Amino acid sequence: MIELQQVHRRYAMSGQTVHALAGVDLRIGAGEFVAITGPSGSGKSSLLNILGCLDRPSSGRYLIEGRDVASFDDEAGSDMRNRRIGFVFQSFHLLPRLSVLENVLLPLRFHREPPADAQTHAHALLERVGLADRRDHRPNELSGGQMQRAAIARALLMRPALLLADEPTGNLDSKSAADVLALIDEVHAGGQTVVLVTHDHDVAARAPRRVRLRDGRIEHDSTLHAPAH
Repeated sequence: MIELQQVHRRYAMSGQTVHALAGVDLRIGAGEFVAITGPSGSGKSSLLNILGCLDRPSSGRYLIEGRDVASFDDEAGSDMRNRRIGFVFQSFHLLPRLSVLENVLLPLRFHREPPADAQTHAHALLERVGLADRRDHRPNELSGGQMQRAAIARALLMRPALLLADEPTGNLDSKSAADVLALIDEVHAGGQTVVLVTHDHDVAARAPRRVRLRDGRIEHDSTLHAPAH
């Protein structure tokens, strides 16, 4: 599904070079659920941005579905992000003037030929995340947990192969966090690849595989629930 080969990401900051990623080798197969953990400044966000084709490595290779991201022009990169990757962020990123349903349908604005069943699928997703009765509400009329569930529905509209979640429970109370994590578990159970960045060990423990970063390198990579032999 995705593979990083000796990926480095360097930034120039205040006249100095910051090594956000320093030679990361990582392969994530289709259908895996992986939690990325590590202290602040370890490279988690830089890694997620590269995985989501929001950024590119300074050196090394990133392959997604067998295609080298370095070969993408702007249109190919946008197409990959919009069709094959779903994003869930800590701060929801819902547009306040749009209804919940309109927010879920937002990805269609970036497609010349949207799926014919997009409207039906959006309604089905809102039913799935428990927001069918809130579809005409504005985001400011929702709780934090409801906003995150709406954001997950939006991320799933194009049926992405890869779901990337960046601290998806960071702004939520424990009950809302549990609801959101149950949804992410359900997405994974449906066969989609999930990569979740979190600093919360309890959240990370839900993933069968955890990758811990430190100083831009993989410090530990474990498959926690190996199949029985």
